[in-house]
Formats: sequence, structure tokens, C-alpha cells
Amino acid sequence: MTGTVAQRIIVGISGASGIVYGIRTLEILKQTGVETHLVVSKAAERTLGYETDLSLKDLRGLADVCYPVADIGAAISSGSFATLGMIVVPCSIRTMSEIATGVTGSLMSRAADVVLKERRRLVLAVRETPLHTGHLRTLTALSEMGAVIAPIMPAFYNRPQTLDDIINHTVGRTLDLFGIATGVVKRWKSEPSSDPR
Repeated sequence: MTGTVAQRIIVGISGASGIVYGIRTLEILKQTGVETHLVVSKAAERTLGYETDLSLKDLRGLADVCYPVADIGAAISSGSFATLGMIVVPCSIRTMSEIATGVTGSLMSRAADVVLKERRRLVLAVRETPLHTGHLRTLTALSEMGAVIAPIMPAFYNRPQTLDDIINHTVGRTLDLFGIATGVVKRWKSEPSSDPR
């Protein structure tokens, strides 16, 4: 259909701890019908081995299309390749810094730079704490460029019972930023107070 936005999203997984969030993002997107285009950093490949029992082949099998991180000529490196945008989950400080400075030395930072220049949605699920002033200034610069900074932080108003509940809620909220309905977010419901004061 002419004029419609392609139902595809770029998923970047960088080397920060918390690779399960990237994995769950791909798993949930697989159920939505949104086409996923995956790029995984070399550091993330190592993190995958540290934090999960999955192989790189297993991870890539969750995406519709995969690209080597060194392939700067990939489809997602061009603004003419229409997408809903890109999510980097988890987003390491190194990846965050590359994107902020416009250094496009890998497909990860190149794809993010393209998303920003095309004024599409870029969501960075930053996974680091504590943050020093340089980190905060870099995050501010990215926000000023149009990126959405969505640090991985658990919510408890939904009364999670399991680790999966926490992960699903966080991933669902980040995908909300693209207007993608996942069915995994327990929404806040304001109820009248029973306190007579």
C-alpha cells in the first residue's frame, strides 16, 4: 500500500549485561508480525555466552534478517530502507557514545545514525549504573538529537511475580514507544481511593 510505513524494526544488541532483554524483544516481536532486522556487536556475542545457554545461531534464529556488525553496506545502513526505527537493547556505554558522536565505525552505530537523520524513532535501552557526568551529558546530547533514552529499570506497580514478569514489562514498555502492541504490559489502572481523608 502506497504511503504506509513498513512494519519492520531494527534491533541492535550490544555488549552490556542484560542480553536477555534483547532476546525477549526478538521473541515478543516474533509474535506481533513486525519484521525484525538484527545486528549484534562482537561484545554482545561474548555476553550471550556469559549470560545464557543460547548459541549465536539460536539468537539469530529469532530474527527475520540478520547482518554482520561489520557490514556497513547492509540494507539498514541506508535511509531509503524504510523502518519504524531502531531499538538498541541492551545499549552499552560504548555503543551509546559511538552513536552520540556520529562515529559510524560499525553497522550498529551506522544504522542508529541513519534512523536519527531520517527522523525515525531510536530507542536506547541503556544498561549501566552508576552514571558519571560524561555519561549524562552524552545521554542529554542523544536526547537533543531525537533519541529516546529508556534505561532498563524494573517497574513494581504491576506486582511482578517472576523475573519473566519484570523482563516482559520492560520490553513491552519499550515497544510501546514504537506503537507496537504486545499484550505483555500490565497497564496502570487508577482506582478511587477508599481512604476517606
